[in-house]
Amino acid sequence: MTLTQKETTLLKDLRSQEQICVEKYTKYANEACDCQLKDIFTQIGQAESQHLQTLDQISSGTVPAMNTGSGKNAMPTITPSSSSSADKQKDAFLCSDILATEKHVSSEYNTCIFEFNDTNIREALNHIQKEEQQHGEQIYRYMSANGMYS
Repeated sequence: MTLTQKETTLLKDLRSQEQICVEKYTKYANEACDCQLKDIFTQIGQAESQHLQTLDQISSGTVPAMNTGSGKNAMPTITPSSSSSADKQKDAFLCSDILATEKHVSSEYNTCIFEFNDTNIREALNHIQKEEQQHGEQIYRYMSANGMYS
């Protein structure tokens, strides 16, 4: 498989976005006050690392088979945090920032999907985009359960 110059550039851009996600989720998992939120950030950060690996494989000419198992994407149960008001405020900032990041990254994937010729690459990018949307939903659910989303 040979990528066009445009496809190569788009993959570099997506890779850069995914790297930011990995860094943010790692940093935010360490900064979050609520243990449940720390776990959510850690879990999503691992998925973002897998996205990076997928993009690297595509860049090197291999389109990986995407795991579409149904149990993997189940939403965890979210319970309201018992954190102090100051801790909730800090966590709300982290959630708002990462939710904005997820919205942006999902939008980038949407644009890029239309620019690739190979159907298998388009499907792989679509799979990642769907996971990005699920990450956003997890953050939204946490924020909603904790009175952080208005």
